[in-house]
This record gives sequence, C-alpha cells and structure tokens, in this order.
Amino acid sequence: MTEMSVWRGGHSLDGRGGRWGEKRDGVGDRQERNEGRSNSTGRVGAPRGRGLGYKTLQELSGKDPSAVAITLSAHPALKEALHGTDMRQDLIELFCLVLSKAFKSQADRSTLQHLAGIVKDSGFFRTVLPHYLGGMVSEYNPTRRADYPLHMENILTILSQVLSIFPASSAQAVSLILTMLKASIDKLRALGVDIQPQTEENVENIEGLIKHLQEKSRERTLRPDKDTYSLLPTAGEEMQPDFRTIPIYPTPEELQQEQKPFLRANLTSQRYTNTQLYLDTHFRLLREDFVRPLREGIQQLLRIQAEKGGGDDGSQNHLKTKQFDDIRVYFDTKLVVPRCTSTGIAYVVQFDNQPLKFVRWQNSKRLIFGSLVCLSCDNFESFLFATVSDRDPKTLEHGLVQIAFTEESRRKLARIEKDQSFLMIETTAYFEAYRYVLEGLKEQKEEDLPFQRYIVECSTDVQPPAYLQRRDDYDLSYVAHPDHKPKLKPFHSLVARAWPRKEALGLDESQMRAFQMALTKELTIIQGPPGTGKTYVGLKIAQALLTNQDLWRDGRDAAPMLVVCYTNHALDQFLEGIHTFLPEGLVRIGGRSNSEILKRFNLRELTHSPDFKRTLPSDLQRAYSQVYKQVCDEERAIQSQSMKLECCLKGVLRETFLQNVISDGHWDSLHERPHTWGDFWTSGEKKSSLMMDWLGLGSTAFLRRATENANVHDAEESWEPDDGDDLIDIAEEADLILEERFIEDGAGPRGGKKNGNMDEAIRAIGELMLAMNLETDEVGAEQSEEGWQIQRSQKRKLKHRIRIELGKSTAMTKAEEDAVLDVWTLSQPDRWRLYRLWVARYRVELCTIIQRSEEDYQNAVDRLADVKRHQNICLLKKATVIGMTTTGAAKFRRVLQIVCPRLVIVEEAAEVLEAHTITTLSKACQHLILIGDHQQLRPSATVYDLAKNFNLEMSMFERLVKMELPYVRLDYQHRMRPEIARLLTPHIYAELENHPSVLHYDNIKGLDTNLFFVEHNNLEEQIKDGKSHRNQHEAMFVVALCRYLILQGYKPEQITILTTYTGQLHCLRNLMPANQFTGVKVHVVDKYQGEENDIVLLSLVRSNMQGKVGFLNIPNRVCVALSRAKKGLYCIGNSAMLGKVKLWSNIFHTLREKDQIGKALTLCCQNHPGRQVKAAHADDFKQAPEGGCTKPCEFRLDCGHVCSRVCHPYDPEHKEYQCLKKCQKTLCDLGHRCPLVCFKECPEKCSVKVEKIIPQCQHAQLVPCHQDPQTFTCREPCTKLLRCGHPCESLCGEPCILSQCNVKVTIALKCGHSQQDACFYKTHTREPECRTPCEEQLKCGHACRGRCGWCSQGRFHTPCFHPCNRLLICSHICPEPCTRDCPPCRKPCENCCVHSKCTKPCGQACAPCVEPCAWQCPHQSCSKLCHEPCDRLPCDQPCAKTLDCGHRCIGLCGDKCPSKCRVCNHDEVTEIFFGTEDEPEAYFIQLEDCEHFFEYTAMDRYMDANQQANEGEDEAIKLKECPKCTVPIRKNLRYGSHINRCLAEIEMVKVKMNGCQADIDEQRETLHKQWADNLLLVKTHCKMEYMQINYQLEKSHLTAKDLWTLENKMDFLIRVAKLKNILKEKLWEVQSLTLEDNVEQFVRWLNNRDQKFTDQQVFDLQRELQRITLLVELNARCNQANLRGQSGKIQSEVKTIKEVLEKCGQFTEQDQQRVTEAMKELDEKFPPSGLGINDEERKMIVSALKMQPGHWHKCPNGHVYVITECGGATESRRCTDCEATIGGANHTLAGGNRVASEMDGAQHSAWSEANNLLNFDHGDF
Repeated sequence: MTEMSVWRGGHSLDGRGGRWGEKRDGVGDRQERNEGRSNSTGRVGAPRGRGLGYKTLQELSGKDPSAVAITLSAHPALKEALHGTDMRQDLIELFCLVLSKAFKSQADRSTLQHLAGIVKDSGFFRTVLPHYLGGMVSEYNPTRRADYPLHMENILTILSQVLSIFPASSAQAVSLILTMLKASIDKLRALGVDIQPQTEENVENIEGLIKHLQEKSRERTLRPDKDTYSLLPTAGEEMQPDFRTIPIYPTPEELQQEQKPFLRANLTSQRYTNTQLYLDTHFRLLREDFVRPLREGIQQLLRIQAEKGGGDDGSQNHLKTKQFDDIRVYFDTKLVVPRCTSTGIAYVVQFDNQPLKFVRWQNSKRLIFGSLVCLSCDNFESFLFATVSDRDPKTLEHGLVQIAFTEESRRKLARIEKDQSFLMIETTAYFEAYRYVLEGLKEQKEEDLPFQRYIVECSTDVQPPAYLQRRDDYDLSYVAHPDHKPKLKPFHSLVARAWPRKEALGLDESQMRAFQMALTKELTIIQGPPGTGKTYVGLKIAQALLTNQDLWRDGRDAAPMLVVCYTNHALDQFLEGIHTFLPEGLVRIGGRSNSEILKRFNLRELTHSPDFKRTLPSDLQRAYSQVYKQVCDEERAIQSQSMKLECCLKGVLRETFLQNVISDGHWDSLHERPHTWGDFWTSGEKKSSLMMDWLGLGSTAFLRRATENANVHDAEESWEPDDGDDLIDIAEEADLILEERFIEDGAGPRGGKKNGNMDEAIRAIGELMLAMNLETDEVGAEQSEEGWQIQRSQKRKLKHRIRIELGKSTAMTKAEEDAVLDVWTLSQPDRWRLYRLWVARYRVELCTIIQRSEEDYQNAVDRLADVKRHQNICLLKKATVIGMTTTGAAKFRRVLQIVCPRLVIVEEAAEVLEAHTITTLSKACQHLILIGDHQQLRPSATVYDLAKNFNLEMSMFERLVKMELPYVRLDYQHRMRPEIARLLTPHIYAELENHPSVLHYDNIKGLDTNLFFVEHNNLEEQIKDGKSHRNQHEAMFVVALCRYLILQGYKPEQITILTTYTGQLHCLRNLMPANQFTGVKVHVVDKYQGEENDIVLLSLVRSNMQGKVGFLNIPNRVCVALSRAKKGLYCIGNSAMLGKVKLWSNIFHTLREKDQIGKALTLCCQNHPGRQVKAAHADDFKQAPEGGCTKPCEFRLDCGHVCSRVCHPYDPEHKEYQCLKKCQKTLCDLGHRCPLVCFKECPEKCSVKVEKIIPQCQHAQLVPCHQDPQTFTCREPCTKLLRCGHPCESLCGEPCILSQCNVKVTIALKCGHSQQDACFYKTHTREPECRTPCEEQLKCGHACRGRCGWCSQGRFHTPCFHPCNRLLICSHICPEPCTRDCPPCRKPCENCCVHSKCTKPCGQACAPCVEPCAWQCPHQSCSKLCHEPCDRLPCDQPCAKTLDCGHRCIGLCGDKCPSKCRVCNHDEVTEIFFGTEDEPEAYFIQLEDCEHFFEYTAMDRYMDANQQANEGEDEAIKLKECPKCTVPIRKNLRYGSHINRCLAEIEMVKVKMNGCQADIDEQRETLHKQWADNLLLVKTHCKMEYMQINYQLEKSHLTAKDLWTLENKMDFLIRVAKLKNILKEKLWEVQSLTLEDNVEQFVRWLNNRDQKFTDQQVFDLQRELQRITLLVELNARCNQANLRGQSGKIQSEVKTIKEVLEKCGQFTEQDQQRVTEAMKELDEKFPPSGLGINDEERKMIVSALKMQPGHWHKCPNGHVYVITECGGATESRRCTDCEATIGGANHTLAGGNRVASEMDGAQHSAWSEANNLLNFDHGDF
C-alpha cells in the first residue's frame, strides 16, 4: 500500500511537485497559531487540542512510524483534538494518515492499545469518519477523488487495529464505518476511480471478523476488550501446526494432558532441509524445556492429591512433606502488598514458610530472580503465571517474595477475590530468557535469518564478508608487535600471500590462523582450550576490525559491532580489553558489572547523562516527560494505600485503624480492659497500646510472662539465627544467578532518592499506624508504666514473637468470631487468630481501592518502557561497540533488529543454546565470529531428556564443528605447569602444546608434589533442599589443606577451592573462619570457567554405594575442573567409584605413572626436611599444627622467654610474634605482680583486690589495691530509715531513694476516697487511679459501672454497657449497648433467594432480585420477577419424586423435597406439633432457613393467621418466624409472596432509617467543605484525628446517624484545635504544658471507640470543654497581667477561680456560674484590654478624639499614647507614666514601641495611605 508522506492544503505531495500556496496561503501555519479556530473560508478548523494542530501533524507524518505512535500516544492534546464532531476535510485525511502510520509501527503493544482506546471513543471515529466517507461520493474534484483509495487504506488500517484491540466495544462503530466505506467504494468505482484488490480484501477481512464478533455476542460468548483477536485466518487442525501459532505460556489443558507434545531432535549430523524446519525444531525444544518440568510436576501433585482424597487437611499436610521432582510447592500463598516497580505492578506474596524452615535462602535456588511461578486456587483448572521480580533472603525467611504477573494473568487476577489463597508452584527455569528467545523465534522471518547457507544448509564453503567484496585492504599496524609496527603497511586481506608473518603480530601459529580466518571469512569458529588465549586472540581480532572501521561502516549507516558473552565476568574482561584501544563509543548491556572502568559505559548511566538527553529528538523528550508524569500520578494513588498495606506486615496495627472491620460489640469489649494493680496512667507518660495489651505484648504482660516462663521457652525461642559474620564471604549461588539474570536496562529514574523518600513515607505512616514496628532500630532499655524495665534482648524476643504470629495464615472464621462475647476472655492463640481476621478484612478494603489504579499504572509504565526503548535505540545507533550478555541480547532482541549490528563476536559461544544465538543475529549481520570451546562447559538445559536425546545442549558452535565447517583450534597453553596439562592431553584434547613460560614455575612449599589426587571412600550426603550433594570428609580435608598452605607463607588470594556441587559450598564456608581464610576464593566449577589461580584444591564430592558419579562423567566439566591451576593442583575424591568412568580411569592411569595419586598426601616440614606427615584425613594435619612439624620452636625472644609455639615455617625472625606467658614484673610495694601477659604494656596502678575498712560506715569490703577506701561504694544493704519510717531499699554506699517507698499504706485521695497503695504517693505530685466504684446515675437512667478513676472523678463517665436487646426491623437483636435510637444493623444481610444472596450489611437496603421467579411446577408457574409477590397459588399436589431410600417424598409438587422420610424417620415425621402430623396422607413443607418441617395445611394457616386476624389494626413489620425455633423465614418458594411483601415493607423502613441518599450526599458535601475550611488549623494540631475523619468521610456507605456522629466529632475537634492554637501562641511554655495534658485527655475521650455521642457523653464533653476553655482564658489573663506587672492586683480572684476549675469531679453549671461572676470581678480590676479602663470608657475616648485607626500606640511598658496628624512617628518624647522613650523618627517607632491594637483594632501605623489601608477590611470598600 502506498503511503502519502507530506500533506499540504489537502493535496498530497510526493516530491515531484504540487500546488502549495495557490489556494491556501499559510493556512497550516495560521491554523497552528490560532489553536483550533476556523480559517477564512468559514469551515470548521483544526481540533481544539492545544499543541496538536495541522503543522504538528504534518511534521509527524514524515517521521518514523514508531516515533509517530509514541508522540501521539503521549500527547496530552490528542484526546481533545479527536473529541470534536466537526473537522476540515484535509485535516481528517491528515489525521487518518498519521494514525495509520502509528498503527503500522513496531511500537510496544501498550502504546498502540492506549492510542486505540483514545480513538475508539472519540467523536472523530464515531461521527467525523462516517460523515467523511459519506461525502466522498459527492466530491467533484477529480484530483481529490483519485486520492480517496489511499485515504481508504489508511482508514482500514485504523479500523483493523481498533477492532483487534477493542473487539467488544468498537464492533458497532466499526460496522457503521465499514458500511459507509463499502458504499463509497461502489460509487467511486462507478465514477472510474481505480480501487486496488488489496483494499477490497482488507474490507472482507474486517467484515468477516465483525460477523464473527456479532455471532459471539448473540451467543453471549464475546470476550471482553482485554482479549485480543487476530485478523489473520487461523490454521486448521493440522497434525503439526505452524510453531508460530503455539502460545508461549502453557494452557491448563496442556498441563493436565498425559500425552507429550510433538518434538524433533536438533540435527547434529546432517543439514536442515529448510529454515522453517530449523526454527520450528528449536522453538519446540526450547519451549518444552521450561514447560515439561511444570507439566510433570503439576501432574504428580494432582495424582498425590487424588490418592489422598483431593485436598483435605491430611492431604495438604502430606503434600507439605513431599519432595517433588520437577517443581517446588508453596502453600497458603496470598497477595499482600502491590508494589510500583519500573516494569509495572508487582506483588509481594506471602507463603507458609513452616515447611521450609530447613532452607538456607542465601544459597538456595528457590525463588530467584526471573523464576517462573504458577498460582492456582482451583486445583489447576485455571492458573496465573508470574515471575520473581525481586528477592531478599531476609524476607524470604518470613515467607515473603515479590512477583510480577504476566499481562494475561493480571487481567484474570482482577476477577479473583482479594484475600484468595493460592497454591504456588515454582519451576527452576529462568523464564524471562525463554520468553524473549521464544518470542524472537516466532517473530523471525525465514528470509531474514542471516548465514542460512552455513547455519541451516551447513555449507563448508565459507565466503568472505560481503563488505570485503568492495574493499579489502587492512592496516594491521595498530595490532602489530611494537618492534614491527613501522614496517607494516596496508595489504589486500583476501590475498593469502600478502599477509604479514605471525611474529609481526605477536601471535603463535594457531593464533595466526584464527586471526586470519576471523578477518577474511564471514563465519569464523575459533576453539580455545584452557589457557590458550581465546580472549587475547578475540581482542586482537576486535582491535583489527575497530581500527579498520572504514571497511565495514559507512557514514550513512554507522552500524556498530556487537560483542556477546555468556557471563558478566567474561563480558567485563572483553570490554575492558577493548577499552584499552577504544576509549569512547562503548555501551555495556547486561547484569551488574563489577568493573569500575566500564561503569560509565553502562546503558543506564549513559541514558541518564545530561549530554545524551540533550541529543534526543524533542518528540521523544516530550513523550517521556508526559508519560512519566502519568506514571508518577498513578504511582502516588497506589502508594498512598499500598504503604498502609505494607505497614500491616511490619508490626501490630493500632486499634483505631481497624475500627471499621471490628464489630461494635467486640470494640466495646476490647475497651472494657480488665484493670489490674498498677494500671493507672497520668499526664506526661507514654500510654501503651490497647491492642498490644490485648495481644499480651504490653510491657507489663510480656515481662511478667517472660519472668514466669524464663526457662520454659528458652529452647523453643532459639530464634536468633547464626548470621555467620565470623565466616568468610562466599558468592552465594542465588546472588551469582541474579547477577547473570538481572539486566540493567536503564529502567528509569526509579530508585535512589525516590526509594529513600518512599522508605521515609512508610516510616512516617508506620509511626501513625503501628503500635509496634518490627523494622525500627533496636533501642536501649525502656521503662514501662509500672516500673518494669524492658531490656534490649527482651524487646528482640518480643519482636520475634510478633513476627511468628504475623507469619501464620490461620485466622478465625466468621462463625467463630460471632461466638465471641468478651475478647479479653480469649486465649492468646485465639486473640491472634481474631487479630489476623481483622487485619485480613482491613487489607481487603485497601486492595479494593488500589485495584482502581493498577491497570492505569501498568498501561502508563508499558508506554514509558516503549519510549525508553526508542531512547535506547538512539543511543545504540551511535555506539561503536555494544557489549551484551546472552540474556541481555535476548531481552533487547527487538532493539538489535533495529540497530542492525553488522559484526557480531560471540565469546563463550560453546556455552550458549543455539536458539539464543539465533535471536542475537539481525538481518543486517554480515560477519559472525564464534569463540569458545565445546570441550569445556556446554549450554545448560533444564530437562535431561531433551539435553541428551534431542541434542538441546549442543550449541551452534559445537554443531557447526561437528558438521565439519572450517574452524581453528588454538594449540599453545600459557597457564598450567606441564604435569597438570598432562591430565588434559590426550584424554580430552588430542594435542595441546606447552608455552615456554609454564616450564619454570616454583614447586609448592610444604608438599612433596605439585599435583596429587587423594583417594577416599567416605560417603556423601544429599542436601534436603534440591538435588545437590555435600561430602563433609572432603570439605574438612581441603579446608585443613588450605590452612596448611597459608601457614607455608602463601597469600590467601593465591588459593582457590573448587567443588563440583553447590551443596558443598555451604559446608566449606561453615569450616572457614574469616580471620583465617579471608581472600581464599571458593567456587563451584561451573562458575569458574575462564578463571585461574596459582593453587587449586578440588573437592569432587560424589561418593555413594550406588556408584552414581552424576555430571562428573561429563568430559566438559572435568576439563574445566582440572585446568584452572597454574602451579599446584590437589584433588580429593572416591577414585574407586570414579575409576569406572573411562575418562577418569585414563586420568588415574596418568597420575599413577608419577605416584601422584594415593590414600594420603605427604606434608614436608620446611624447617626439618626429614620430618614428613601422611595426611589422609583432616585430623592428620594436626601433626603439623602450625604448618611445620610437632617439634618445639626453641627461638629465644627479646623478653627472655622461649617461643612457645611448635615448629612454624612462617615468621622465622619472630617479628610478629606476641609472647603470651605471664608477665613477671612487680607493680606495688605489696609485691603484687602484673596480671597481664608478657607482650602487653603493664598497668600504671595495681588492681589486685584486698580487704579494706570503709571509713564512712566501717564495713569491711574487697577494694582494688590502688584505690582509697574513702572513694569506694560500699555494697552492704542500707540500714537507714526513710522519712516515712520505712527501711531504705538501696545499698549502703548509694544515696537513699527518698521518693520511692513501695510499702503499701492507706492513701487519702483528692476525690474523697481512700485505698491501699505505695507509700511514695503520700509525697508524690501525682495520685494513683481511684478504684472505688462510681455508681452515679447516668442520663439513660442506669448506674455507672465504671470506677472513680476511670470516670476521671465524674468528669467523663465510662459508657453505659447495659444491653439494648431490642428486636430490629431485620429480625436481629440490637447489639448496641444502651442506645436511644438503634443504629442500622451491621451484621451480614441474610436475605437470599434461589438465584443469589445479598452481600451488603443488614441495615442497608437490598437490591431486589430481578431474575424470573423460580417457583414452577408441572401444574402452575409464576410469571413475576423473583422479588415480586407471585401471581400463582401454591400447588397442593403430592410430590412425585422418590427419595434415595426408595420411598415416596412427603413434600408437595414444586417445593423443595423434605430431607426426612415417612417410613425411615417415622417418629420424627409424625411428632405432634400442630395436630395434623400423624395423618396418613399428611404432606410436609421443610423450611430452608432452619430445616424444620411442618404439615402443610397447618403451616399455611399459620402463615396467613396475622394477616386475617389483624386487618384494620396496626401490625408489626417483621418476617414470620419458624414456629419451633423462631428463626425468621426468609427463603421458601411456597410462602414467597408473603416473604416478598414483608421484605418490601422492611426495605421501606430501612430507607427511612438510613435517610434519603440525596440528603446524605448533601450533608456529606457540607461536612467536607466545613472540614476543608478548617484544614490548616486541624491538620496542624490534630493530625491523627484529621486523617481518621478524612477516612470516615470517604467511606462508600454512610447513614444519617453516621454523619451526625461525624459532625459532632468534627465540631469538638475544631474547638480543640483552636484551643491548642491559643496555647501555642498566647501562653508561656510552662503554662501550656499543664493545659495540654487536659486537652490531650479530652481528645482521648473524644476518640474513644465507644464514643456514640449519647446524651451523657455529649453532656460530659461539653462540661469538660467549657472547663478547659475557661482555664485557658484564665491563664491567658494571668499571662497578660504578668507582662504588665499587675499580677499582684488579681491574686485573690485568680485563686478563687482556679479552685473551682481545678477541683475534683465534673464542672457543673453552678461551678460555671461562680467562675463567670468571678471573671466579671476580675474584669473590673484588670480589664481585658489591658488599658486600665473598661470597654465603655475606651469607646468614649476613641470617639472623642476622632482619630482614624492606626494613631494609637503604646510604650515598651504598655502605656498608651496617641500620635496625631499622619499617625507616623516624627519626634521622640518621654512616657508620662514610666519615663520610657515614646514616638520615634522618620515614621519609624522607637525600640519597644508598638501599635495599641486594643484601642481601635489597628495592626499598622496610619502614616501612609497604603499602610492605612491595611487597617480596614477590604470588603468595606
């Protein structure tokens, strides 16, 4: 299809000319400036979207399709631009062009989905396009008509994409447009316009899809928009479908079928017949490699479940102990916290970690980054796929890991219950790598695969690279040996004799052949055995290519070189080598690099550099900013809730945050805390959390229990793990795998500061929400309220206990919860189960809110990733060398296809699966160089069967070598001493020459041989977690040998311990203290390829009775293991078992030739050569304890002592030796010797303890020799009496604690009561809480059940808990205590029918069921809806059914059959109740609500009784009840009419009780506004309460009573906030502290969950608030008096008022009257204005002088004076009252003078018009 690239004035210009300007001079530019206004022709103009005018669209139409898609998708004006329903014709055509171009792009699916979503709902799509198509037939301009087919193609592209992405919601609109388009095609064809066949074919395709969708819609099987439809016809049911139609993820049917899929083996001895077969083979094999373990594991699990009874508790427990072959199983998995990550939404999931206590997560392969997990909640009938996106061993120990769901699974997840529990299955495959490669294989076109001639057809005739056909002159002077540099001239590389000699290039013969082949053949294979310099040659080749870039790069298309390595380490090595001759132009993509040199070349670093951002196209910059803003907005919405979710995991929530999920009865019960001795609280102390106390975690409860059970729980709470800080660091396998899997792809600025801010925000939320935060830093000892001290260790134990409880998955059921009356009577385990139920409910609430934003966030993140991908492309296209790991190449395969590297060098090519290599290559690749060694490590497959029987583990490198394509093997090794190299040749390599540099190594010290194999037959052990093994004997031996070698003087860095199994790593680490072995490298063999060291100790591990050697029979791995050592190699293994393998047998034969194998290794003493030790076990090294022998050292030290060590070869001069014998020096006159060892400096003072008499008390005490007894603290008990007469509890030498006597005495309290309490209260400022019962009569008429102290001496009474017990309209008993108006019932609604059940709270109105009535029988049927009274009579015909027992049913036709039989249950059935039950023809009705059954005629009369008897009388509205058990009858077809009539009446009552919804919404808005008006005030002074009110106002369902309660609370809080403001601004700190305690106590009363604002509670709150307000006012007046020095005048009045305000008991109205009168007297003596005159006198003075505001001022001491004229100070004088300076100069007041606001309210001096205006209210003008 042709595409018009530039549009102007409605005509297309293709570069050949056009008539721009003849008709529309500057219309485009003008239109852009006018932002959517119509042009001069009067036609409707451009869209209203700001910044997306005609000119912008023109520019876009000429850009790359991907850039168009990204720019349009991110443009904020697009939605508005397409919104209108009128648009100019040329603009319509331009929009169609730009949109079709965007939809044809290779942009990410999320970008196109977002774009299609905007288009499908727009006026442009639904109105503009149909009108445009309809107008085509009336076009008179032939030029325009000729262009219409192109516009139609553009429209068809848009229709096709929109319909594919949104089939359900766009089908109707597309159908309309398509109808119009078909009509236009017919008319245009009739007018002679040429319509291409492709256009008609596209129309037919779309039409066919619409018909398909319409059919599905009629069948009600049309999938939602989120499922996509392909416009391509699907393949038929052929035997073997095209591999491109096979989904990457397995389906439920596939995982449950026993039949294995069709597979072909990788061809290794013959060519492939075609490329399709080649790609198909590798796709199927690679997919099966990750699917088979999952399939077989799930099938095994399902078989076990079936055998054990299908998932009952016993079966689950059996599964938890079962070891599965192919999968790992995690039970009770729940999604706990959504996380916003750079790749979208991830979830922290929690699983049951109890069965996995044995797992050592640091080294476990479980749940490592990128692993595929499968979650199912229905026995794998359906499932969700996800990958592990982050892991932390510390959180894994608590059963927490982060996963990211696939796109399809995210959609399924939205339809699953929030608190659903899953069974999670893990497969070990690194799925991300599989996914990228499988996607790449599906996208690979046969014709685009490079090198098919060799890869597929296996041709051995390798041609030169295509670029050398043009020009082949190489200049190798840059890579030449320095001595030959000047002599080397450019030469023709394709002429063999023109090449320089190998010496000139510093290469040996084989290296030269490899070098020459690499530069002259388009496919080069170089095999490099160990130590032969593969990397050296590779770098030479890279340097030659990079210094001759002009051969393979040109200015137009500067294609980069791509370097691919299997591991990060190899990639770092290779790129560091390139950096030595290419300082700029590198880009590294891969896992975390350890190279400082390459840090600045990392993709992430480069894309975040300011220099790069400046070079980006402006449209990409804008798109990034716009989409990133959307991401941040959505992220904030999610994180505001997810932080609360996260806090649920971090500790114990405060009860206030759970109040909405705790039933009222339980909340009341929770607050009726049983009070024990010492449970008092006074101002200034930190109150412990009620929730903590209830859970038994309060300091008092916990410490008492800890004291009682100190010894009982010590064993079970050995909870503090050994973190191994004193052992050496070994690279954990999980970390190594993560480093290879994790790709730093520049995934956006999401970390660093942002993560820090997030952590800070979570900490802040945690402080508000958590009563105990498990993640806060450990603190020192804490003091509890009762004086108990919580030590740090006890607090850690407390936190550990909480972690265990939070990690449990068991919670109370709803039924168990309902059965609980008093929450304080529950056992501790049951309290925790109830707490977990509350938290689960709270979490569901939060998750529901989060779900609304998740999809938008994911969509925005996907679009941002697409923008970043294009940014990466901009960067990579400018690079000279791109370095990637194979995983990175798989992930970036789409980018590589666009960047088109022309040269590809693959290092470690023999370790890479062939499918990975395929997806690395792009169509543009002209030169491929493979470097590796297939005789060392091979690629790794998950399924052994596929590796061995289908050749999956054969790399492309090895396959092409086997197919006899030309390759070069390097022949000279530069690493191993000859005797070590002998082990490889000829057993593994036919030939391998030794370079002269390896012939002169020193012998290993302390041993008689440089190479030895120690034989043993000690058995291995299998690791419990996984398939690994360990051998304790070998581990102990190699560690002992390693220590011995270090004692010989070798540096730890010179020694490497290798083992063949990861299980052995941990075993080794536990034997290697860091202080002895730091620096020693410990690795598994597979992770050490490419590395070397001077000495290698090799533990082979395998030793068993079955003779299984595992992968030790694989020559490749043996080759790597034996070729890492340069100077010394020492192996230990079971030679008898290994010798059965031919390779090992040959190696042992070679070792025996020089006695280098045996049962024991010979140790030789360096100091005494004649003494030798045969070491066969680790204990044998004890005969050389210090590396020498057992002879004493006998060296005399400078101190005169003899070296006490045994013979040691290290430190021969004893310069580092420290003498540890006892020092013989005398310290004092008494002859006491120095107590220290010899090498330490002697102390200045003698510290030996001697008996001395303490002069102060004459007690004898042991005192240090140097110390004066006068300064010593005597440790005898004190014999003094305290002032109170009781004995002192301190020590003799310590001061007596006079204020803390704890002897119980009778205390008289201020309230008038007395009680037994601690003696110190007699002199203490605070009182204990009074425990005398209150018993005052409350306003409800009941006696108060609180105590005097609980009720604050009557100021705020304990709520009345007298049960209400009224019957509510819903037939439930009112659970509220003592209420005047019963609130709406909060229990779950029990109304249900045969179709559904109401899920609302009982007090809310139910939605009526509108399904057809189900009451049908052969004789009658009902035509009404389910909720309406039936229009049929009950059927009295007997039921014709037969029961399971074989007897006739005793029920009636159309009703549910009773569960009892007249014969089998005769006594039960005929039991007399109504009197008609024993009749032989009696038939029965069974009530479904309670299962009781009754004779139907009697029951019919019962149901109609009240209706007939009470006609004309008032009747209670309620459901009829079962005559036997009084359970309401809610569900019964026969009596459905009666039930529905009752329910309709009940619903009317509910609506009336809850209030009119419109009034409620209006009132809610009013409260919102009121709250917003006081936002700053309340948020400043009542932050916690502010959040709670906000949360309550946002609740979805609020009744009128709820709003009334909120209004009361808000009113009180606003008044409290104002009081706090006064305290802060107008009182001294000392005054405000006391008053703040009163205010805080008031707020606690206000926040009490029992606060229902009953008459008594409102009365108490008002009285107390009045008291506090007057107290604040009094203190403010006293403060003023103090400032003016007049406090003495008002002392008596203040004292009188304070006595009233601070007395015990409630502040009565009589007290208020007394205070008011006293205040008036105070006003007379000290007027509030501070002027010394009353208010009337002040007004008279101001009025008499007739001064405008701002003329009155006061001196520093408060004496008032007036400044006339302008009101500004122009001269200074003396105050007549105090001689202070008044006035000032230049309109500036003298120091200390200020405006007297109390005279006229002015705030500023009136010396200028502008200043004076500030003294007036602007509303007055």
